[in-house]
Amino acid sequence: MRKIIVLEFISLDGVIQAPGGPGEDESGGFKYGGWSAPYSDAVTGKEMQKQMAPTDILLGRKTFDIFAGFWPDHADYWPGINDVTKYVLSNTMKKSDWQNSVFLTSVADIEKLKNSEGGDIKVWGSGELVQLLLKHDLVDELWLKIYPVILGKGKKLYGDDAIPAAFTLTESTITPGGVIFANYARAGEVKTGTMGE
Repeated sequence: MRKIIVLEFISLDGVIQAPGGPGEDESGGFKYGGWSAPYSDAVTGKEMQKQMAPTDILLGRKTFDIFAGFWPDHADYWPGINDVTKYVLSNTMKKSDWQNSVFLTSVADIEKLKNSEGGDIKVWGSGELVQLLLKHDLVDELWLKIYPVILGKGKKLYGDDAIPAAFTLTESTITPGGVIFANYARAGEVKTGTMGE
C-alpha cells in the first residue's frame, strides 16, 4: 500500500490559495498571491529540498494546469519532476503534453492507486482534491508549512466534510522568519477526555 502525503503552504487562518506568486490563482478576487515568498530563507530552502525529493505526485486539475505550465521548463529547480508519474484527478482532461501524466476520474481510481505497489504519493496544493481525500480518509500524512500571516478570504485547506482523525507530529522545524514546517502522520481515531483529570 502506498502512502498519500499532502503538502501545503498554509496561513494561520487555513488559507492555501496562491502561495507561490501574484497571478497564480486570483479566483474569488484573491489579491495576496505570493504570500509565502517574503518568508524565504536558507532554512526554508533546505526544508523545501527535502520535500521536493522525487516521488510520484497526485494533483487536482487546476494545480496540474499551473504545474504543467511551469515545471517542464524549470526542472532544474525541481530535479526529477518531469520523470515522476503525475496522477491527475479530472473529469474533463484526458491527456497532456507533460510526460508521464496519468488521468484519474474518481475516488475509486485513487483508492486503487493507493492500494497498488510503489513509493509514496505526494499531493501538492490541490485544495479541492485534498478535501475529497480527507472526506474519504485517504490521507496518511500532512506536511504543512505554516506561515505567520492571516489572509482572511481565500481557499481553505479544510472543509466541513473531513473525517475526524488524529495525527502525530513526526518532524518539525521553525525558520528564522517564523514559518513552521510540521509533518504529521495519521494516528487512529480522535480521542476525547476532560482537562485536569
